Amino acid sequence: MMHTAEVLRVFAEHRGDAIVISGRGGRHWMQISDTAVDLPLGDPAMGGHSGFGLGLALAQPDKRVVLFDSEGDILMSLGQLPTIAEQAPVNFYHFILDNEVYATTGGQPVPGAKNVDYAGIARASGYPRVHSFAEIEDFTRELPGLLATPGPVFIALKVLPEVENTPIGQRVRWRKRSADKVVTDLRDALGVG
Repeated sequence: MMHTAEVLRVFAEHRGDAIVISGRGGRHWMQISDTAVDLPLGDPAMGGHSGFGLGLALAQPDKRVVLFDSEGDILMSLGQLPTIAEQAPVNFYHFILDNEVYATTGGQPVPGAKNVDYAGIARASGYPRVHSFAEIEDFTRELPGLLATPGPVFIALKVLPEVENTPIGQRVRWRKRSADKVVTDLRDALGVG
């Protein structure tokens, strides 16, 4: 497995003038990016990055568009993969950083984390070029050629998890009343106590 930071550093050497969308998968990209054309989407609804990337690639056909997506986002919007494949934007490069967890919400395991073959799903969805890497040396060697081929290209990368938040079940509760107290108060207000 690779570290996300090393994947992004390798990519930075070959990005050229691509527009980079740093979705959840590439959220650290903006720390190393030196260009104003990159789009730090942050956290739209899970699954929304690939549709945005497709739209941008179609709207900017003369620009290479690169998306750093996550496996959680892919699972939330599997329908985007056949849509992207059908539209076939030759300027779209779809990277998925698979760390097997929902890192932004505390590291809960992604369903089927050890078994899902994202490259296989992309291939079955119609992506004409699909690749997967788990070792930085292989990725480093192959990346220039991948970026020189017409898209859409899907590149699944196995990366180590970097959990950003305390798991939801371990966070300090923000509610001042327990669920039981809310129900009791509601019943009292409705007179059905």
